[in-house]
Amino acid sequence: MGRSDSEVERDEPLTPAGRLFLRPEMDQIIHCAIGCKYPIDVDALRSEIAASVMVKHPRFSSLMVRDRRGREYWRRTTVDVDRHVIVVSDPVGDSSAGDEEAVNDYAADLAVSSPLATDKPLWEFHILRAHDCMLLRIHHALGDGISLMSMFLECCRRADGSDRRPSIGSVGASERTDVGGRRRGWWMVAAAVWWTVVFVVEFVLRTLWVRDQRTTVSGGAGVELWPRKLATAKFQIDDMKTVKKAVSHATINDVLFGVISSGLSRYLDIRSPKALREGLQITGVAMVNLRKQPGLQELSNLMSGNSGIRWGNKFGMLLLPVYYHQGGSDPLQYLKRAKAMIDQKKQSLEAHFSYKIGHFVMSCFGPKVACWLNYRIVCNTTFTISNVIGPKEEITVVGNPITYLRVNNTSLPHAITMHMVSYAGRADLQIMVAKEIIPDPQVLAKCFEEALLEMKEAAVAATKE
Repeated sequence: MGRSDSEVERDEPLTPAGRLFLRPEMDQIIHCAIGCKYPIDVDALRSEIAASVMVKHPRFSSLMVRDRRGREYWRRTTVDVDRHVIVVSDPVGDSSAGDEEAVNDYAADLAVSSPLATDKPLWEFHILRAHDCMLLRIHHALGDGISLMSMFLECCRRADGSDRRPSIGSVGASERTDVGGRRRGWWMVAAAVWWTVVFVVEFVLRTLWVRDQRTTVSGGAGVELWPRKLATAKFQIDDMKTVKKAVSHATINDVLFGVISSGLSRYLDIRSPKALREGLQITGVAMVNLRKQPGLQELSNLMSGNSGIRWGNKFGMLLLPVYYHQGGSDPLQYLKRAKAMIDQKKQSLEAHFSYKIGHFVMSCFGPKVACWLNYRIVCNTTFTISNVIGPKEEITVVGNPITYLRVNNTSLPHAITMHMVSYAGRADLQIMVAKEIIPDPQVLAKCFEEALLEMKEAAVAATKE
């Protein structure tokens, strides 16, 4: 039987980024672990989901279907909430492990073994009752981290009893003010052109054949299929702010990359049988929000259709190198080097170039070629990193206070993928690794935590001088 005109009209083509994320080689599912203070009321949660704005959202209430030519479309359907809420009553993982390790092991297993069923919308809630935790699984084709965090916060309330929605702040905006005149403006244009050319050429070369020197943390083609382990590095936002103030005009992202550089150097010193070359480049891949308004968005703005801030996957790719250095007398040097590198990236249009070229390749050559190019970039680099801001205050879901928010994705050819989310004065960095390459991710997490504390001590000492 043929489909009616009304059915045809309801089908909406996937965006180029959505089609890319559905390719088998890049199939990306976001896992958000939501820790709760009290036992989870499953019936109340089902009722809350059924009445929420989420199930009314076109992406969350549509099936992904393919036509005869294999092109993907969204087709609206009726959501059966019971099929999306999966209750796990017994403890998961090692019975002797704590809740955090058990939840991390569960998420790590899902990262390589459990695709989402396509006979229902591409999202699920896994309720781990024995661990007072919910694991929200959402296919990346539905949206990026900014869109999905904005959607999640729309379904939450503040924990202060006010019944208000969480406040939505911005992150990633430059904290610097431009005080220059026309002369400075011309200089900034020249710098933007120069750094764009430099980084675009590097991006192209990286796609074709240039790759990081192999180390004990390198991945490669096929590593996305290897078993995973997951560990959590925990930071205090106040500690990161203390470090940030020690270097003029630094940002939290600068501090994060300084911590990554220092922490990886520490870990390589532990794991490498031979001394590594000083200044060895270890390249990361980062996704950058390209919406005009930085940070989290009001959901009404995302749904307005404004192309500058609309819902979906609106990000570009950056290559962000960090460098191996043996510990020196000044831990803040890691931050200063990271800030100098990120300042150059901010002046360029590398992220916009990667977004436009990806859209062009997808439109003209199809998802296979676009996926091959993205896969090459990942294979030729060492790690993935993302940073999404969460709510500043404590929040509740179905009246249950949330104790933590942690995010990771399904696996990539990288042996290390890292995702940081801030929440109520804390920041948790989820570190997912290929366990045959990095068998001890808890040690790596400790290296990152110690790196921040060492930088904080140096920053405090510098202010006293």
